[in-house]
Amino acid sequence: MRAYLNSRLQTSLRVFWQLIKIMVPVMLAVKIAAELGLIAALGPLLAPMMALLGLPAEAGLVLVAAFTIGIYGGLGALPLLADAGVTVAQLSIVCSMMLFCHALPMEQAIVRKAGASFWFTAGLRLVAALLYAALIAAICRATGWLSEPADAGLLHRMASPTAGWSDWLVSSLISLAATFVIIVALILLLDLFERSGTTRRFTAAIMPLLRLSGLSRDLAPVTTVGVLLGLTYGGGLIIKEAQEKNFEPKMRVLALCWISLGHSLIEDTGLMLAVGADIWVILVFRVILILLLIRLVALAMDAVPALVKRLAV
Repeated sequence: MRAYLNSRLQTSLRVFWQLIKIMVPVMLAVKIAAELGLIAALGPLLAPMMALLGLPAEAGLVLVAAFTIGIYGGLGALPLLADAGVTVAQLSIVCSMMLFCHALPMEQAIVRKAGASFWFTAGLRLVAALLYAALIAAICRATGWLSEPADAGLLHRMASPTAGWSDWLVSSLISLAATFVIIVALILLLDLFERSGTTRRFTAAIMPLLRLSGLSRDLAPVTTVGVLLGLTYGGGLIIKEAQEKNFEPKMRVLALCWISLGHSLIEDTGLMLAVGADIWVILVFRVILILLLIRLVALAMDAVPALVKRLAV
């Protein structure tokens, strides 16, 4: 048992080291930007678009960090939302957009290498993020769903960039420590899922969804790996498999669209739950939209065969 826990701890530390190399510079940059007044200056520029989605201007800065740097870049800027006093609905919308659309330069480069258009898959992620945000915002406005203040989870333990330097430093250390605990818990949970067969059963459960979207039986297992574990894993496997098997270009594009829109369902969703997002918004309804979008892409390629050549590389 001690050897097992030590190995999981070592794994967690390696993951955490990769994380802080991203999060700490972003957190520091946001703090310096706040001190220089750049946050206040950039806010009005992003405010009109964010207002259309029912979000405060600060959400735009979080999304820019996530879209360009990645999930952890967005988490590093997330304390801006604590200052804005967001609702659970607003926080869940921002988290969903981060899940749909993050690290675009790096991840879509992998997708292109695996065989799908960089610009199409990047555009698909952006459209999905904006469409989903607008739909959830409209539902929440009409029904009052999730209108309570976002006061749970990691969000309010994060360092506010408007705090003094000493308070900011203490809060930053606390939030990073809390993030490390979450990473350890996620790694242990993923390992438990694997050992207990839960991952295998979840994989079996998600396979019909992939097939329903139009994906072939041959590519469904590889796509499932990407959906569960991440775009890098899934994209890498598709690159490997494509070298050994002659996958149909249409199926390769559909698989990579799936992985682009919905990867790391367990780990990334767990992180968003930890900061207080609602599971129905960040997981259940999001997967439904992904299924619909992939089905539309499949139907479009069936109706216009020339699209396949344009979308596959």
